[in-house]
Amino acid sequence: MITLKKVCYLVAAFALATPLVSCSNDDNNPIAEEQLTPSQVLSSTPWETTGAKDNQGKDVDLNDARVNGFVGFAYFKADGNFVIYGLNDVIRSLGTWSVDPLGKTRSITSLRPDGTAFFSRDVEILELNKNVFTYRIHTDAQDPSVYFDIIHTKTSHAEPANGQLILASTPWETTGAKDKDGNAVALDNPNVAGLVGYSYFRANGTYSIFGLDDVLRSSGRWSISADGKTRTITALDGNGNELWTRVVDILVMNNGDFTYRITPNAGDPSTYYDIIHTPVDHKEP
Repeated sequence: MITLKKVCYLVAAFALATPLVSCSNDDNNPIAEEQLTPSQVLSSTPWETTGAKDNQGKDVDLNDARVNGFVGFAYFKADGNFVIYGLNDVIRSLGTWSVDPLGKTRSITSLRPDGTAFFSRDVEILELNKNVFTYRIHTDAQDPSVYFDIIHTKTSHAEPANGQLILASTPWETTGAKDKDGNAVALDNPNVAGLVGYSYFRANGTYSIFGLDDVLRSSGRWSISADGKTRTITALDGNGNELWTRVVDILVMNNGDFTYRITPNAGDPSTYYDIIHTPVDHKEP
């Protein structure tokens, strides 16, 4: 009799303990996911664009010009900021984001380096959970029947750390220069004066550099190498024709300092100048 009571006690104890173990896995517990707000779900993981469909439900190639501008790796951060890179890891857009409390609409405002708005976009959320994020974008304001559904899936793809986001997040002012011996060089010195000014490296891959007198000096395209070691700018004329290309070595790239080294004469690598920039709150002219 005593043995039977012990067996019954053990069975009851095991039955009580079992639900406690099964509830520990949030991935298999719908209640755990329901406790997250739509904003928390969107910011819980990086997203990769993995598909697109037209208004007929037909697949659209991600290289198709009608959808390619929406394709990439997206990082919606818990602090309300976002950054989107192309599938080639080149930065495409950055700014602020939000999702309405019901999870019906996602809004983004793309920002220029000086914090002014480049564009704002609202899209209809069709599906949002821990693994899938699909929105509908209407690409013709005059014809609401034209739209595309952009499909994203959860990814472990790490955000590029080569300095693109840092360079595009703020205007930069030239605040110093040094020669090859580490001596300070006056910013009006002819050897460096042409490199001095306010720089705006926009997240869409374009740039403008103004002199400290706010007069435009050059504009065109910019990029940073995948390893973060060099910055390239290609100046364009008003018709989009290439004027010149300059590649410089990046010495420092952080939120408080962007310093590059320029060698004016490729045939004499022993002569160079280090051009120092710091973030500045200066609106683009």
